[in-house]
Amino acid sequence: MADEQKKILPIDYTHREYESIRNDLMGIVERFYPDTLQDFSEGSFGSMMLDAVAYVGDQLSFYLDYNVNECFLDTAYQYDNVVRHGRILGYKAQGRPSTYGEVSLFVMVPASSTGIGPDTAYVPILSKGTTFTSGNGLAYILTENVDFSLPTNTTIVAQVNEDTGAPTWYAIKAPGTVVSGRLGKQSIKVNNYQRFLKLQLSAGNISEIISVTDTEGNEYYEVDYLAQDMVFKEIANKNFKNDNVPSILKPYLVSRKFTVERNRYGVYLQFGSGKSGETDVIADPGSVAMDIFGKDYVSSTTFDPTRLSKNYSLGYVPSNTILTITYRTTNPSNSNIGASQLNKVSSARLKFADELSLNSGVMTTIMNSVEVTNDKPIIGAVSYPTSTEVKRRIYDTFPTQNRAVTQADYENLAYRMPAKYGSIARCSTQKDPDSLKRNLNMYIISSDNRGYLTETNSTIKNNLKMWLNHYRMINDTVDILDPYIVNIGINFIIKPQLGADKFVVLNAATQALKKKYKTKFYIGEPLYISDIYQTLKGAKGVLDVTKVTITNPQGTNYSGTQININNNLSPDGSYLVTPKNAILELKYPEVDVKGKVQ
Repeated sequence: MADEQKKILPIDYTHREYESIRNDLMGIVERFYPDTLQDFSEGSFGSMMLDAVAYVGDQLSFYLDYNVNECFLDTAYQYDNVVRHGRILGYKAQGRPSTYGEVSLFVMVPASSTGIGPDTAYVPILSKGTTFTSGNGLAYILTENVDFSLPTNTTIVAQVNEDTGAPTWYAIKAPGTVVSGRLGKQSIKVNNYQRFLKLQLSAGNISEIISVTDTEGNEYYEVDYLAQDMVFKEIANKNFKNDNVPSILKPYLVSRKFTVERNRYGVYLQFGSGKSGETDVIADPGSVAMDIFGKDYVSSTTFDPTRLSKNYSLGYVPSNTILTITYRTTNPSNSNIGASQLNKVSSARLKFADELSLNSGVMTTIMNSVEVTNDKPIIGAVSYPTSTEVKRRIYDTFPTQNRAVTQADYENLAYRMPAKYGSIARCSTQKDPDSLKRNLNMYIISSDNRGYLTETNSTIKNNLKMWLNHYRMINDTVDILDPYIVNIGINFIIKPQLGADKFVVLNAATQALKKKYKTKFYIGEPLYISDIYQTLKGAKGVLDVTKVTITNPQGTNYSGTQININNNLSPDGSYLVTPKNAILELKYPEVDVKGKVQ
């Protein structure tokens, strides 16, 4: 009876780290194998065996916890796993954002035979796809054709005849829109038919798939999901000069289609399951809902969504051909540049009305005369969102269900705008207090090439407006506005621990605050002074925090927005209230964070 009780040893399954596992093993060995193993010194065989088993157990426990955590969105940490969870809930990763901006384009055109005005036959159209380069080597592409013959363009005399004073050449200035990146092309050989073919592109930082064609001339269209069978094609508007609309959107049924999947390591093209030659690429609702042929009754069955693909309704898959993929890659790091930094034309694509009847030498001179500059900075958010930010967007994506009803829906859709249309750093949507209807004010802000907050340019605003129009409620009106930028500074007084070097402690406290506020504030987000106290107290060598004050620095390099700090403090002084149409920025931490040691 005593031997049976001796063998009963409860196991504590909560012990999963190295030390606790080793201690449990030591107890088991001492209890059940006292005569077999007696030497457990550091260099003994028995100690080696216990260490090895405890190490393996610790590793297995770690990977078990890791895998379980990565199975759920709330606890997932790895970026790619978070994106996979988001894809299930309707979130689509956009990749590295593109930067859009406005430029001024110049061209020289010979004077007409009368000398009054330029020769209209030589006035060109600069085609989209023309590439430009900034002084620091960043590439940009013209997004739309630029017609220099429009009457809204500015025309001035550039050269005159020295003898007669009559104009010989005119300079024409026209506006254009550019996007960051370069155009690229890749050919992929596809062999025999394969259901749900998935291809990876070799290039990095791909922002946009321009076109996908095969050797037979068939074009494949990008869709949001493979069950989608309609896209909108852009068709040139023949009545452009009368209504000033360059393109017309037309609905177009497609059977050759693909979706784009992204992660941090590549871009993939996902095709459907249809085989070339089949005719029923769109599911017949009658065959999907029920099968009644040959029967005089109808079964009561539930609807199985997987039956949508039994007649190849997810699009044709390319087979035994070569796919040519044209894409646009954005710049690998920062695509933001300051004003007047875009000044080089890499390749100009000019078109003339009747090139056969024109002088080739004059056309070459015109092509070489094309110049470009950006009067305003080209800016936008250019960094990948962190795992935490992606989680937040996923949580907001799922309840939106591809429509905007609440204020949070509008904010989520603004962040989800495809990267090829530009990106914003922060967004906040609020009900207009002065409107009797459902008017909303959407405040957006961008960052410049140095990471400082700046107003979003008009191109990104127009893109965002068009993007929101697809999802907003029919009776909602949205005004896209710029928030005020309120620059702040932090002054503090601390007491060091006994015997600590004051300069070392002051530097540690300053660096702790810089790290704390490295991430940008959100629009309308208050500044909690209690967080500053907590951060300073957590710095190495700090005994106590005597005083913390918030300042509103002014000067040439600051925004100029003034705010009364004392009037905007909470009643208990624990936080700084930020207006809903403003955003705080600690712009120059090296200067705006000042501390003293008592």
